Amino acid sequence: MEYISQIKKVMTFSISVYLLWIIATYLLEGRILTLLRPEAVVDRIAYTVTANIVVGILVAAWVLRSSLISGFVSPEQIGFRSLCHTLTAAVIAGVTGFGLFMVQNPPSLNTIVIMNVFAQVLTVSVAEVVICWAVIGAGFESLTRSKGKVISLLAGIFAASISFGIYHFAHSPPFNQINMVLLLTIISFATGIVYFIGRDIYAAIIFHNTLALFGVMQALEKSGNLISYSQPVYPLIAMALVSVFIFVIFDILYIRRKMEVIE
Repeated sequence: MEYISQIKKVMTFSISVYLLWIIATYLLEGRILTLLRPEAVVDRIAYTVTANIVVGILVAAWVLRSSLISGFVSPEQIGFRSLCHTLTAAVIAGVTGFGLFMVQNPPSLNTIVIMNVFAQVLTVSVAEVVICWAVIGAGFESLTRSKGKVISLLAGIFAASISFGIYHFAHSPPFNQINMVLLLTIISFATGIVYFIGRDIYAAIIFHNTLALFGVMQALEKSGNLISYSQPVYPLIAMALVSVFIFVIFDILYIRRKMEVIE
């Protein structure tokens, strides 16, 4: 009974942080079209910090830590692996992702443009992978593990992709349109395969970010805003670095150290 109570508590926390993230995304991005306005620096910072760093990383990380402490999930299951494993997986994911980006004939191959858009997407990608795949996906995988390995794995992949797709209704056009939501849901199965097969959260973030890179660049080109990214946009780069730094610190202090104590 106590274990069942813990499962209900963890899943309640998981769904709650997901809904909070969607609400924050809509209020600070989709409602005011933040990502389509490169000049809206203050709105962009507010959206990035509140929706993605505070809710998408910090609050979601707290939920992950609670899941780990309760034994509902394991560090390896949610993708916290050894440094060697992470570096290898990240390189493979990055090369594969950028290869897919190049074959789609992207709107621009300008290094500065790619760097700026990659930075803009990265903070969001960290939050997306943490919430949709580590919190929701791995949570549903654990919830259904009594059904067998294959069923639980499929449950995790489908839960992650569906939650990822639905969340885009909170974003600005064209990402909140039904056809786009369905397309993103289907495309996100690739991230699910990388995450659940490779079992490395950093590799999944890098791969997922490269998948998003083309779509965001295309949307910016259609809106006539891509030219604004031809010079370094330092707030975007700074926010991306801060997001990665916070997530790595959480990994070191609250995942690996806690697991050492348990072991």
